[in-house]
Amino acid sequence: MKTFIKVTEVWIPDKERTQLEFGSGLYGGLTDFKVDSEQQKFSYNEGLPGKAWAAGHPIVLAKFEHSYFKRIAAAKNAGLTCGIAIPIFSGDFLMAVVVFLCGDDEDHAGAIEVWCNNPVLDKSLAVMDGYYGTLQYFEAVSRQISVPKGQGLAGLAWESGMPVLIDDISKADTFIRAGDAQQAGITMGIGIPVADNPGQPYIMTFLSAKATPIAKRIQIWIPDREGKQLICQQGYSKSSNELAKIFETMTVTKGIGALGRVWLTGMPVITGNQESDYSPELDSLSSMLAIPVIEKGRLKAIVSFLF
Repeated sequence: MKTFIKVTEVWIPDKERTQLEFGSGLYGGLTDFKVDSEQQKFSYNEGLPGKAWAAGHPIVLAKFEHSYFKRIAAAKNAGLTCGIAIPIFSGDFLMAVVVFLCGDDEDHAGAIEVWCNNPVLDKSLAVMDGYYGTLQYFEAVSRQISVPKGQGLAGLAWESGMPVLIDDISKADTFIRAGDAQQAGITMGIGIPVADNPGQPYIMTFLSAKATPIAKRIQIWIPDREGKQLICQQGYSKSSNELAKIFETMTVTKGIGALGRVWLTGMPVITGNQESDYSPELDSLSSMLAIPVIEKGRLKAIVSFLF
């Protein structure tokens, strides 16, 4: 199955917390790029992870050539052309940077967007930047609209402060670009608040097309009322099956498994069957990225992407 995202990485502060070092990654068959990446380190404001750290918000680097990207030659050899970096903060302190790298395939449809306050209308959001693959028309439409608080995928995530998942998004009344999404072949979307700063919201939206989905499954996990376990609030599966339903009825204890580690540490995790600490949240064919949603130093939710 072709996927919109080719490489997923987590970069973490080193012991002195002055540089970012390789934490974990998913590279598919891009072995040479993986070997090169594992040797890298990024200072504050250096390279894609370091720039996101310094900016304090997600950034999109649409082209690697003649840019601050440090792995240009290796990325070119691997067919990678674009990067998105999402810093995970708890208050003022960086926990990690999640990086997505995408390619330039002909059938490379979907979108990853960064929304923030419109500078003119402070009660609305606009696309600060994004990557749309081959969807030029959908990109043009998206960059022209403003989304009020509580409307659209980004506006709903802004209002609630929580991840919002909309399945069959091209038919959803709450999605402002539903008609354009249907024309572009976009079938599902998730919006995630990613800045631990209520005064300046940043919302990531991931829009998945049928031919090149963002992930095989996406799930939103939240602490229960007692704060003792994580429960699956909502889930999406590209291939609806009984196994997916079983996972969504599970509960997760703090510190146990991949999701439990995210809850315990506040740090994103990549895991899968290639690791010795196999997680019960996964089936034998999946790898997983789990991203925490943190507000005022407290975990509100975890979004898991199963690839």
